[in-house]
Amino acid sequence: MKLKHYSFLALLLPLISLIFLPSLVSSQACQRACGNLLMKYPFGTGIGCGDPRFQQYVTCDQQTLSLTTHTGSYPITNIDYSNQVIYISDPSMSTCGGCSQPSKGFGLDWDAPFSFTDDNVFTLLDCSTTSSPIFRSNSYNVDNSSAVPLCDKQGAPVCSYLYSCRAISMLNLPISTCCVYTPVDLGPSFEFNLQKLQCSSYSAFYSFSGQESNPDNWKYGISLKYKFNVNNDYPKSCTDCEKSGGVCGYTGIYNSFICNCLNGVNTTSTCYFVSSFNNGLRLLPLQTGTLLMYPLVWILAMVLL
Repeated sequence: MKLKHYSFLALLLPLISLIFLPSLVSSQACQRACGNLLMKYPFGTGIGCGDPRFQQYVTCDQQTLSLTTHTGSYPITNIDYSNQVIYISDPSMSTCGGCSQPSKGFGLDWDAPFSFTDDNVFTLLDCSTTSSPIFRSNSYNVDNSSAVPLCDKQGAPVCSYLYSCRAISMLNLPISTCCVYTPVDLGPSFEFNLQKLQCSSYSAFYSFSGQESNPDNWKYGISLKYKFNVNNDYPKSCTDCEKSGGVCGYTGIYNSFICNCLNGVNTTSTCYFVSSFNNGLRLLPLQTGTLLMYPLVWILAMVLL
């Protein structure tokens, strides 16, 4: 008789889970890392993971995390979650380690949830001193559609140091063809188009690493700030989800919040109950012994039996 009870209970458990876990659906678990980078909200490793506003821009493909904009795809080299900053590299930019020409430039999508940090220093290289709009007295480009930042007069030493790099010096470029501007002001188009600016390449860095006169040790790349929302508040539901061992995500046509748990189950709250429920199932004896399950499920099972 006891065996029949346990057999009936085994059939009844899925029904009980539907009653008590109406928000649970089967789903592939979101990954907690992409390559060697830790993945936390608002970023995710796939559709349904992280914040949907970031999903189209930050993607994990073959364990490589990248930022995609209308000007190209750029590897993300690091994420500073404390200061809400991501760092990207552009394989086409020129550095002391190598000079890649020509380059298209860089730009952000106007609706992307990112902005440039004040640490960025952009240097335009090999610009035409006779026709480039950056050397004109007015600050408008050739089609007069958007502002072009003028060269920063304080940036002359940066040009000198960059042009002394072996990779760049081999091009024999006059120092007058270099233009530095900071803080970044890319105008309403959120980009600098090297073809329109009539410059061959660019270099970007976000730190001198305490060695301003040694460009070999500068931290090359671009640093971008991100915000969680208008008030820049970290969602409490996501905090609770992560404390329970889950990964924050979204689902449905309204991108409703979900907490993705280790076993691939999604909940609308946390993973605490899912973990307790699964532990109870693993402790369920098939023939003899004591049923050590989550108390509420056990009580209901006994009532129904």
